[in-house]
Amino acid sequence: MEIETYNQQLPPDPALGLHGVMPRFSSVLSLFDGLSCGQIALNRVGIEYDNYFASEIDKHAIKVTQTNYPKTIQLGDVKNVNVDNLPTIDLMFGGSTCTDFSFAGRARGMVTTDKIEITDLETYLRLKEEGFEFVGQSYLFWEYVRILKEVKPKYFLLENVKMSERWKKVISDTLGVEPIKIDSRLVSAQKRQRLYWTNIPNVEQPENKNIYLIDILDKDVDEKLFLKPEVYNRFTLNRNFILNKEKSVVIGKLSNHQGDRVFNNLCKGSSLSASGGNNGGGGCNIIFHPTEFNNRLRRLSINECERLQTVPDNYTECVPVTSRYKMLGNGWTVDVIVHIFGSLLNGA
Repeated sequence: MEIETYNQQLPPDPALGLHGVMPRFSSVLSLFDGLSCGQIALNRVGIEYDNYFASEIDKHAIKVTQTNYPKTIQLGDVKNVNVDNLPTIDLMFGGSTCTDFSFAGRARGMVTTDKIEITDLETYLRLKEEGFEFVGQSYLFWEYVRILKEVKPKYFLLENVKMSERWKKVISDTLGVEPIKIDSRLVSAQKRQRLYWTNIPNVEQPENKNIYLIDILDKDVDEKLFLKPEVYNRFTLNRNFILNKEKSVVIGKLSNHQGDRVFNNLCKGSSLSASGGNNGGGGCNIIFHPTEFNNRLRRLSINECERLQTVPDNYTECVPVTSRYKMLGNGWTVDVIVHIFGSLLNGA
């Protein structure tokens, strides 16, 4: 599959059902850029831009971006981004680290190691100046806010996970908008609920594309993806599961790790995670179908994980396999962002 490149500005994909006047941006700024899912989305919608600035520190994510979009201007660590060196930014987006907001990450929120909670930018900047250490990485939301206030883009977008009402309110009050919750299951084969704060007007829920695991599976896969007998023997069947195509139906598990759950391929998969289970793969689901797989279990392939995130096939092939799984688990579902950016047509 040919991958969209930075200077290959494409008209909107007719399959997206987008209509209207496409905006053109002078400069776009992506914080926590990852594998540049936002850039894929911009090109997929057909929004033109002259400069794309990215803040990212993971070397493999940067390599993926520069391989596919070589004109991307890398800015390095978000904590060191100096907006005085940037031109006028029309659109700014990012997904600050979610670990300490998520319930899986104990929902600690934004605190210092001395348990001082950070609920406003002024407090964060003071603690940063005084040399306080912070718990985890979710405090980097305040770097997003710092840059947002200095850049003053026409449009902004922030993505994060479902979180406690308290921390959601802190973010909403800071940004001045309420989030819209969108589940990736509407545009892909995975159930992945995320919150999106944006001032892009008229963003509503996407239409359901009715995509299921069976729709994104490879016909022929490497035998290495199938679990070895000693691993399969750990499988515990959930005898109470009920098939529901719109849900990620767990039919069993190998362990209590998120990556060790087994799903029926006629339904949705669960949200990709950045860390794998004990099944030998990073951040991927295990799927089951009694006739196609001869009653065996197998992990999802890299290309299948790319399809779960609606990323082009082989988009991440320039880096090691483990890194590919990890960055896909950390990434955005591109077609959700396509849907949000589609609201810019006629609005920019």
